[in-house]
Amino acid sequence: MDKRTPDVVTVGEAMALFIAREAKPLAEVRDFERATAGAELNVSVGLSRLGFRVGYLSALGDDSLGANLLAFMDAEGIDRSHVRIDAAHPTGFMLKAMTDDGSDPQVEYFRRGSAASRLSPADLRDPDPWQQARLLHLTGISAALSDGCRELVFAMARQARPAGRLVTFDPNLRPRLWPSEAAMIATINDLASLADVVMPGLSEGRLLTGRNDAAGIADFYLERGARQVVVKLGPDGAYYADGGNRGTVPGQPVAKVVDTVGAGDGFAVGVLSALLDGLPLAQAAARGNAIGARQVQFRGDCDGLPTREQLAEATAPPLP
Repeated sequence: MDKRTPDVVTVGEAMALFIAREAKPLAEVRDFERATAGAELNVSVGLSRLGFRVGYLSALGDDSLGANLLAFMDAEGIDRSHVRIDAAHPTGFMLKAMTDDGSDPQVEYFRRGSAASRLSPADLRDPDPWQQARLLHLTGISAALSDGCRELVFAMARQARPAGRLVTFDPNLRPRLWPSEAAMIATINDLASLADVVMPGLSEGRLLTGRNDAAGIADFYLERGARQVVVKLGPDGAYYADGGNRGTVPGQPVAKVVDTVGAGDGFAVGVLSALLDGLPLAQAAARGNAIGARQVQFRGDCDGLPTREQLAEATAPPLP
């Protein structure tokens, strides 16, 4: 394989993240800690820490927030050769509140008109070593950013699966980014039909499919072309369906939830890394649970994503 060919390619919006240092409503917070955010960036970080070569396609503004994100990608070993600098549009950012009770924190996004929202199929290069990557990971967030982003994501999916590459998809619903719920559901399900592996949360799956239980949600996507489905059940674990091979893997207990943001991305890191390691879907779901549980014990959106050594510790059986 060409040394420039990643194991995994993904596309999305990297954002600056400002995390409140005090447990107050965002309107009252005066002190913030700077970090990074973006679902696809979090997945890229997690897979890179586990030793995979990861290519990330995006666009950033020619500003200090963008420069900081580029330095972060370099430090995490992510190939950002396909991250375009856009001098006419800014880098997006978000604010995140601190919670002290394990609940979902208040989050505010500032991404309208961002550089990443200007992505389009014109950002695809042809020919490109990235087209030989083993796995393409997509989320519903990128498809929601703009018409151009949606066309780009669909183009990448339609190119990858016929070429024999594994396509994984996390719906990662952001209703505020869509013009209507109906448009969101239709587009997300169309994109899911182009994926080999679909990973909805239980509440997402109910909204997207009209089915009430995890088995029904899995059937919906299997009937539409997916080969494997994993339904995230939160603390209750995950349901997996791989043809006739189905089951539920239990969740991993957490003594104290610090921040729930990034748990789903951690789950995706676990599933994708296990599939790349050649493990069956049940073990992939179990690894997803383990990394998701580890992530919620950290404040930053990707701070809990483990190295191989830390993953071994997180998945080791308890001592007798």
